[in-house]
Amino acid sequence: MNPALRLLVPLLACLMSTFCSAAERPNILLIVSDDQGYNDLGLLGNGIITPALDRLANEGTRLTEFYVAWPACTPSRASLLTGRYPQRNGIYDMIRNEAPDYGHRYSPAEYDVSFERVGGMDLREVLLPEVLASAGYVSGIYGKWDLGTLKRFLPTSRGFDDFYGFVNTGIDYYTHERYGVPSMYRNLQPTTEDRGTYCTMLFEREALRFIDQHAGEQPFLLYVPFNAPHNSSSLDPSIRSTVQAPPEFKDRYPAVAKETTTTTRYRYGTPATVVTKEARQRDYRAAVTCMDESIGKLLDRLQQKGILDNTIVIFFSDNGGSGGADNSPLRGRKAQTWEGGIRVPCLVRWPAGGIPAGRVCDEFLSSLELLPSLAAVSGASVPDDLVLDGYDWWSTLRGETASPRTEMFWKRRDLKAARVGDWKWVDMGEGRGGLFNLATDPGERENLSDEHPQRLRDLQQRYQHWLDEMEAAEPRGPFRDY
Repeated sequence: MNPALRLLVPLLACLMSTFCSAAERPNILLIVSDDQGYNDLGLLGNGIITPALDRLANEGTRLTEFYVAWPACTPSRASLLTGRYPQRNGIYDMIRNEAPDYGHRYSPAEYDVSFERVGGMDLREVLLPEVLASAGYVSGIYGKWDLGTLKRFLPTSRGFDDFYGFVNTGIDYYTHERYGVPSMYRNLQPTTEDRGTYCTMLFEREALRFIDQHAGEQPFLLYVPFNAPHNSSSLDPSIRSTVQAPPEFKDRYPAVAKETTTTTRYRYGTPATVVTKEARQRDYRAAVTCMDESIGKLLDRLQQKGILDNTIVIFFSDNGGSGGADNSPLRGRKAQTWEGGIRVPCLVRWPAGGIPAGRVCDEFLSSLELLPSLAAVSGASVPDDLVLDGYDWWSTLRGETASPRTEMFWKRRDLKAARVGDWKWVDMGEGRGGLFNLATDPGERENLSDEHPQRLRDLQQRYQHWLDEMEAAEPRGPFRDY
């Protein structure tokens, strides 16, 4: 062989290997619902209609012990995008204004200097799209952002290539306002171009456009954080007390005897007209079913493009359910450190990656695993100095190994929890909480503190050790004092 050719062969082989591996890199469709209950999947039999999510479960793996890092919106979303605990990445509470809780509507001038407007994730944090960009991924986000509204905090300033959605914790599904404040953006600019259209359908539209634009061209991250089925953000009690949903989806559920009622116990403006409990559950379910139909269209489009099986599809809720949700058999709900606030439904589909179809996985896993796991299969480079709190979960999802996660900790203001193995300690304040064995008591009904005092002390000590570690970490804003 010609000496020059002999030198070229390994070089060409290397280039071909690089090209092939790049071509085979999986796409990623990450779908996050908002306040969906643990039991709110049609295949679990509670009457909710979710054929697309049921399809994901039947064609992929359903995780039964999957946790998020905080029991409400903002910190949970920050952690899934960074792979870091809220106390480490600096977003350990909500970026929102409290005054609307008491009926106050902000004027534009007031809102511009409020915390909901000026707060945001520390600019030193590294987010998932930034990591994946090192492997040639293009990324889009369509839906709820919730990590800051100023230009420097918006998605296209934090690694995403395209963004259409709203920027804070909740909106009216039709006006796209948060308590009267317009909240929809396209990239770095506010927009009212689609006012009046149900927002789930807008996020579907944009996600389909992204697939059409990038399928087969380069690997992509498509992040679709729906706001469904979060309650509607409105100062009108008859809207705020439920979830807005299109009439055609409400009609898929049995009619309720009474739509509204009058209460003298509303948080402000009593007496007030609010939606009945029965109507609220129907509306909640209708919003989930509408979202599910949009998810089905995304799956169908990926299939039409011939890329579904090598697209990692991950679905979960940002925190436990509220409003009309069903968190059974778990105890508690959104904003609490009971299981019902932090353990959520999760589905993963990736046939090309060896993820089994129809499998139920009972391993202890969390949203902190997303960044390291997706970086591992994409060939992305994680900065050497980036401290992650998650693990690569692929061998666990394939059924090859036990979960690398053995413990996890939560802190929401004065509410605390620690899970170590199958044991969990909860402190909900005012004497509520205790020690529970989740292997036999996932509903946290039997407090075993008196029977296992040493176990209780061990978990409390592990929690304190974790808290000390978080305090010693390089400080991040916006909440921490440094």
